[in-house]
Amino acid sequence: MAERLQKLIAQSGVASRRAAEELIVGGRVRVNGRVIKELGAKADLHHDKVEVDGKRLVTERPVHYLLHKPRAVVTTLDDPEGRDTIADLLRGIPERVFPVGRLDYHTSGAILVTNDGELAQALLHPKKQVPKQYIAKLKGLLEVKELDALRNGVVLDDGYRTKKAELFVMREEGGNTWIHITIFEGKNRQIHRMGMAIGRPVMRLSRVGFAGLTTEGLRPGDYRELYGHEVEKLKKDYVLGGGAQPTPAAKSSAGSKPKPRAKPRSPSRKPTAAPRAATPRAAIKPAAPSRGSKAAATTTTRTDGRGRAAATRTVKRGATTRLGAKPAASPRGRVASKPAAGRPRTSKPRKA
Repeated sequence: MAERLQKLIAQSGVASRRAAEELIVGGRVRVNGRVIKELGAKADLHHDKVEVDGKRLVTERPVHYLLHKPRAVVTTLDDPEGRDTIADLLRGIPERVFPVGRLDYHTSGAILVTNDGELAQALLHPKKQVPKQYIAKLKGLLEVKELDALRNGVVLDDGYRTKKAELFVMREEGGNTWIHITIFEGKNRQIHRMGMAIGRPVMRLSRVGFAGLTTEGLRPGDYRELYGHEVEKLKKDYVLGGGAQPTPAAKSSAGSKPKPRAKPRSPSRKPTAAPRAATPRAAIKPAAPSRGSKAAATTTTRTDGRGRAAATRTVKRGATTRLGAKPAASPRGRVASKPAAGRPRTSKPRKA
C-alpha cells in the first residue's frame, strides 16, 4: 500500500515526520533512483526502492524499549568527542532504534528508545504535555515562597516563563533539599535553569518517570522492552488522544456542574410481627368407657389452644348434654372444672 514518503521515513526510524519533510525538500530522498522533492509523493516499500542519503529503507516491526541511562553517558548514537553513548548500552537490540528526547550528560534516568517514528513525534510534541518526573537535589534549605515559585512558574534566563509544575519536598539533608518535581514541558536543561532562577543550583538530578513509565526495577545501564498494554496506552494517550490529563488537584471546580444530591433514605421500619394464629376450637376427646360398669359413662374433655385440659365433663350414656355451655369461673379467674367420675369399684368373689 502506497503511503506518503515522510510517513515511511518516520516509521522506519530514520527521523521524525517533520525532519523527514526537511530531508525530502532537501533532495536527500530517492524513489527508484529518482530524487523526490514533493511532500505529497507516495511510495510502497514492498515494490519501490526508497533511499535516504543512499541507504535503503527497510520495514521493521516497531519496537519500544525503556532505558535507565546512567550518568556520564551521552544521549546520542554517535559522539564526535568519543564519549560513551547510549548506543553502547543497546547493542543487544537488533533493530535500529533512536532515543525519544534526550537527557543531560550528568543526568540519569528514564529514556524511551524506539523505531516508531509516529509515537516518538507525538511524545515530543509540546501540545501533548507529556509528564516528566524528576528527583532533584537543590543547594540550601528552600523556603515556602521558593517552592511556590517553582510550582507556579519562574522566568528563565532567556525570558521564557515555565508552566505550572507539581512539586513536594522529599527530605532535607546536610543543609540541602531533595524535591520531587513533575513538569509537562521539555525545555533544554529546564530543571537546572529553574533552580538557577531562584538562586538554588541543582546539585544532582535524575529522571524517574517519563510518560507514565518509571525506572523502577531497572539499574543504571539496563533496559527492558515495553509490554503490549504499555504501548497501547501510550498510543491511546498521545497519538490518538490529546495528551496528558490534569491531575485531580489541578482541576478547577469553576464551571463544573454540581453533583445531584442523593435522596434521603426513608427511615427503616421494623418488620411487622406476624399475627398470631387463631386459637383452635376446643377439641372434644371422648374417654374410653370404664370396664366392668353396667351403666357406662362418657367423659368429655375440653382443651385450650395449647392442648391443656380446660374442662372435663362426665355424663351417662344415652343422656342428652349441651357442650356449648361454659363452666362457671373460679374466684381467681380460672375455669373450674368438674371432677371426673371415678371408676366403680368391683369386688372379687371370696374363695369358699
